Amino acid sequence: MQILKIPSARVPALLGESGETKDYLEMRMKVLLNVDSDGSVEITGESIDEFIAKDIVKAIGRGFDPAIALKLLSDEYGFKLIDLRDYADSPKAQHRILGRIIGEKGRTKEIINEEISAYLAIHGHTVGIISKLDTLDYALTAVFKLIEGANHATVYGYLEKCRRKMNEEEVKKLF
Repeated sequence: MQILKIPSARVPALLGESGETKDYLEMRMKVLLNVDSDGSVEITGESIDEFIAKDIVKAIGRGFDPAIALKLLSDEYGFKLIDLRDYADSPKAQHRILGRIIGEKGRTKEIINEEISAYLAIHGHTVGIISKLDTLDYALTAVFKLIEGANHATVYGYLEKCRRKMNEEEVKKLF
């Protein structure tokens, strides 16, 4: 059995209307979820299923749509959670960093998704990343560059370079 806590504001996303999201997640993850309104989630099932379900529930709790969180059922995807309290002391500094990661009208977050197919979710003081394992490091590096104060243009250039590298690797696989 695994027990974790998600923000109570994210419980409706985990449950869905009339519990259909929870039911679907239980069927796909082969576990039982006991969800309290305060955000306590008890996961019961086979050990490996519980382990995978824990990351999926945590991802939904940190702002991901359940459909994106379910990508973690594949061995090709990984999940990382960055707590901005580790990098900024005050809530004001955390908010500034979140603004840099999101970008004007969400553009920076969108560019990260477009360039390397990484999904970002921001909730509270955390940044969650779901990406294929071969691009997860690229996404993490881009986010950490933004946390450290790098210019957006520098980060965009880095992401373009990563995309070119990914395209080259795809071409190499064809031959």
